[in-house]
Amino acid sequence: MAGSSRKFPQYLSRPFQVLWFEVDELAIFLFTLTVALIYGGLAWIVFVGIQYGYIRTKRSKPRGFLKHLLYACALLQMKNYPGYFEQEFHE
Repeated sequence: MAGSSRKFPQYLSRPFQVLWFEVDELAIFLFTLTVALIYGGLAWIVFVGIQYGYIRTKRSKPRGFLKHLLYACALLQMKNYPGYFEQEFHE
């Protein structure tokens, strides 16, 4: 494979983006947009409010806080991690 080449990213820690959204922002955007399109009316105000609130919160928190928040709410399981409410660990 000496002749094959791939584009190497400029920054290794840079998150994947679609347009100007990062993946987590895009997921929340699409979910709230779908709800707003289905229900209309007040849902459009909620759509804008959720987007504004999430992006503002995201900028003030460390990277990956949404994944940890979902883990804390028991909506996401992480491989090789104990349950969120574990009190004791034995090796």
